[in-house]
Amino acid sequence: MAKPISVGLLGLGTVGSGVVKIIENHQDQLIHQVGCPVVVKKILVRDLYKERDVKVDPALLTTNAEEVINDPEIDVVIEVMGGVDQTKPYLLQALKRGKHVVTANKDLMALYGSELLAVATENGCDLFYEASVAGGIPILRSLVDGLASDRITKMMGIVNGTTNFILTKMCKYGSPYEEVLAEAQALGYAEADPTADVEGLDAARKMAILARLGFSMNIDLEDVQVKGITGITEEDLDYSKRLGYTMKLIGIAHRDGNKVEVSVQPTLLPDSHPLASVSDEYNAVYVYGEAVGETMFYGPGAGSLPTATAVVSDLVAVMKNMRLGVNGRSAVAPQYEKQLKAPSEIFSKYFLRIHVKDEVGAFAKITAIFSERGVSFEKILQLPLKEKGFAEIVIVTHKASQQAYEEILQQLRDLEIVEDVKSSYRVEGNGK
Repeated sequence: MAKPISVGLLGLGTVGSGVVKIIENHQDQLIHQVGCPVVVKKILVRDLYKERDVKVDPALLTTNAEEVINDPEIDVVIEVMGGVDQTKPYLLQALKRGKHVVTANKDLMALYGSELLAVATENGCDLFYEASVAGGIPILRSLVDGLASDRITKMMGIVNGTTNFILTKMCKYGSPYEEVLAEAQALGYAEADPTADVEGLDAARKMAILARLGFSMNIDLEDVQVKGITGITEEDLDYSKRLGYTMKLIGIAHRDGNKVEVSVQPTLLPDSHPLASVSDEYNAVYVYGEAVGETMFYGPGAGSLPTATAVVSDLVAVMKNMRLGVNGRSAVAPQYEKQLKAPSEIFSKYFLRIHVKDEVGAFAKITAIFSERGVSFEKILQLPLKEKGFAEIVIVTHKASQQAYEEILQQLRDLEIVEDVKSSYRVEGNGK
């Protein structure tokens, strides 16, 4: 049997503990797959004496990152500590020392993935990051390997379990946002500061990573249009149900020719859409390829063992490459120059809820604004409000350009008969 492969771990939190458990409990399988044992040699932690979910020899623990990064016997550094400012220098140093890197850090890869991959290639090292998107779902490897021969045209999905849990509870039980957020925090699905999740930033980072890989284009985080779920009301969800839709925070990366759009925003899906039934903390990603057609990847988007499974799968890939002598060849330079769609080139249906003065000719004035820009209605509801003299109008449009729709919104806000534009969301159909 070949000599063991030594691993250094940066972090021993939820995911790090899962990695240690899988390496210990699946040692026979790892030996069978790569022909040698895997040994965890050193683990960076903040507190040497903290109680942990996994039993670890205290001699393996250190508070000094140099003991992991500079140890000549460590072949692979696994980063599960999170963060960006402190973590990036550690990984750059590890790569420059000729160590392969496996990371679960979506923030780091969304912001600095291109730079890190270039350094990995320069130094003949592997850098894998499957666990950075959708936890235990092998979506990145599927894009890079399983769908390598296809041309991906669209990816859309639920890539944040926290917001999906919140929206599931709000839709099913009519619970208010603040109440469900508190429950998500109590269950450990949401952080004490949930901003990154509920404002869509976490999902945006994942969509930037997916778009970069799926479209072979250097998509940056600032290229992603982002809107979170904090403004969603019980009325919005009630009307969605009434019209046959389910509200989800959906990430979309869409390519037409060589131009792309990437966004994350609350979206109304037809109840019959497969993503509409993805509940609680689960994630799912729909991928459309020119050859394969539609595929869907579904599973737990977070958690100790699901995410650790993705990390250790990357470790196995590194080890196989080590045995074959082909490390450092996995990062493929982007094939296409980045070209983002203009607002006039992005098309969608839209849900709109407005309060208007209930007077003769009001609806005609609103209709005229849509007609001027060639936007027609698919569904309309008009209801009186408790507040006398006002009515609520709910509209689902046919497809319109983002530019035309934004101009319509501005004109409606300026219209004297419109009391308030209450809410506006994208609507997706069942097809591509």
